[in-house]
Amino acid sequence: MDKQCIGFDTSNYTTSAAVFGGGTAENRGRLLSVPEGALGLRQSDALFQHVKRLHLMVEQLREEGAIGEIAAVGASTRPREVEGSYMPCFLVGEGEGRALAAALGVPFFPCSHQQGHIAAAAWSAHRDDLMDKPHLAWHLSGGTTELLRVEPMGHTVRAEVIGGTSDISAGQLIDRTGVLLGLPFPAGKALDALYSEADECLDYRVKLKDLTFSLSGMENQVKNLLEKGEKPGNIAKFTIDTVTNVVLRTTQEAQKRWPGLPVLCSGGVASNRQLRSAMEKGCGALFAQPKYATDNALGVAILTRRALDRGGEG
Repeated sequence: MDKQCIGFDTSNYTTSAAVFGGGTAENRGRLLSVPEGALGLRQSDALFQHVKRLHLMVEQLREEGAIGEIAAVGASTRPREVEGSYMPCFLVGEGEGRALAAALGVPFFPCSHQQGHIAAAAWSAHRDDLMDKPHLAWHLSGGTTELLRVEPMGHTVRAEVIGGTSDISAGQLIDRTGVLLGLPFPAGKALDALYSEADECLDYRVKLKDLTFSLSGMENQVKNLLEKGEKPGNIAKFTIDTVTNVVLRTTQEAQKRWPGLPVLCSGGVASNRQLRSAMEKGCGALFAQPKYATDNALGVAILTRRALDRGGEG
């Protein structure tokens, strides 16, 4: 297998390992275990689970025959490629990645979790070319709701935040709504399934100011609806439709400011069916395949391959 690269991503809720190159593109990931009713994990608990599980993802790839001769190793080492961005759970992927690279005598290439999302989304949307040209990108996840202006930077990209939420993320709103409804955490898939049970449209328009919006008021609206005995399906529809509406309006406003730039969507929330349909129709947005929209290491492996091909510049 020519120039096969392996990447690790140990985010706050998923342990992932992936290989890319030599005709292979495979990712194996596993959600971290969150206690029933909880809204997340402490970093120490997340880190401990990653330590116990990362080698299992690699072993699974090996058992399936996906791993050949490794030419380089990569890992996401922080959430974003900006000064001060740090989260302890990424130390697991970085540490094991650097150790593996040293043992194999191959280079190690770090990247950010967000850069990995963008790379995986571009590749799975069959738009690898976006990595080498300016575009707009949404990172919609449990911890992030950011609209980015992306530009090429060596083998990877530079992402400038131009809009998004000023408080809780879309993923946090969806997860908190799900937990209030008794759904398992993270709640995206379960809330999406409840959407089809809705029999009423409840209107709420989030205010948009200079590409920025707040979702904390939505959380209070959800609590009020629950206290009034509103059907779970209607609450699910209310939450998803409201998030979809404000994300679409923000995107359309950004397209007026930066006309002609493609829009790429990644992150777990980007796998929502209603959001995807509205964004594709309303602004021609491009989406990662659902399995590469959620946290994964494939984007890290792709960036590692790009770094290797370009001699490690950037």
